Amino acid sequence: MTTAILFGSFLLLLLIGVPIGIALGAASMLAILYIPFLSLDMYALGLVSAIDSFTLIAVVLFTLAGSLMAEGGISKRLIAVADHAFGGMPGDLGTVTIMSCLFFAAISGTGSATVAAIGLAMIPALVDRGYDRAYAGAMVASAGGLGVMIPPSVVMIVYAVSSGVSVTALFMAGIVPGFVIALTLIGYNVIQRRSGNQGAGNPVPPTRTGSLWAALWDAKLALAMPPVVLGSIYSGMVTPTESSAVAVVYALIVSCFVYRELPLSAVPKMMLEAALLVSAVLVIIGASYAFGRIIALERIPSDLAQLVLSLTQSKVVVMLAAIVLLLIVGTFLETLAAIVILTPVLLPIMLKLGVDPVHFGIVMVVALAIGFVTPPLGANLFMAAAVGKIRFEDIARRIFPWVVTMIFALLLIAFIPVLSLGLPELFLGYGR
Repeated sequence: MTTAILFGSFLLLLLIGVPIGIALGAASMLAILYIPFLSLDMYALGLVSAIDSFTLIAVVLFTLAGSLMAEGGISKRLIAVADHAFGGMPGDLGTVTIMSCLFFAAISGTGSATVAAIGLAMIPALVDRGYDRAYAGAMVASAGGLGVMIPPSVVMIVYAVSSGVSVTALFMAGIVPGFVIALTLIGYNVIQRRSGNQGAGNPVPPTRTGSLWAALWDAKLALAMPPVVLGSIYSGMVTPTESSAVAVVYALIVSCFVYRELPLSAVPKMMLEAALLVSAVLVIIGASYAFGRIIALERIPSDLAQLVLSLTQSKVVVMLAAIVLLLIVGTFLETLAAIVILTPVLLPIMLKLGVDPVHFGIVMVVALAIGFVTPPLGANLFMAAAVGKIRFEDIARRIFPWVVTMIFALLLIAFIPVLSLGLPELFLGYGR
């Protein structure tokens, strides 16, 4: 009965147009009131605990860094370089956008921050180049999922803690799958662009001036930003979360004092806008914590997993069932909460069937990341809709072909283990 109240009220609230964060919270409160041994204190504590996270600071700061880059001339110069270098390639600026998300993922470690930083700069540029705005937002939301697939990834760290596997091996295992996802997304965009579905028949002409070398020289400080941020991480000077502060300071100095395209008087307003932009995502994360705890108390994931194992001992069938479960759970449960809840349930089953825990960790992270761009939760969709000024309904309709494309890549990763385990085995001697 509790399950029916939880999911029934949640779906009903969504159908009548209640915002996703409020719907999650209200459904959780109704279920808590029905369960005799629980009180609303659980919801309040869960709401605070879910967002009381040091790593979530990175989402706010990278969002602010993205705003500074977009308004201060940094992103404009990066786009000019990308336009000269890749604008004539298949998929033109869409290819540049996806590769930018891939690279930024190695800085941020979170999906929402990647969507915010890249979306603020690239969605308007994509629209100018002839792309449909909702399609461009869906592209950025999908590619933003690379933020949790490419190391350093907060989600991978949580899985490593939950499963007891090596963080280093997990980080290295995520590199090739991340590129597989990126190349698959690029392939889909190239097909759409060449078919004329995205303005290929009447694109806005490129606004290139000068040579590539001139664009590179003009953008030298903008191009130095990623090495500065990444260098501070890999040198051990700062954590990935602290590097978000480095990104803000660097973007602020270059935008305000070097390029002088951003007045200091505009910075407080941009800080407020960044906080308001992220707040909607934080509400969803906080509300999903209590929602996930009730799911765990009702043993829904455990019962589903045991049911699957009782029906078949086939590794392929069980892996497919696990992927389906993860994709479904990822649509309404925050990724970190899903990792904590489902890892102890699914990993023992996979180990019994001979699936490597590092390989399954990558499959789990990628599957949940796909869920993170799929309605009804779709936190990346909400972020892309906010930064791109797109109606959520419009971007939700355009996301499904991207989701199907990512699921295709996920199946390649799941059933070709060498994609995940090749680098750890080669450089770390993992599994020997």
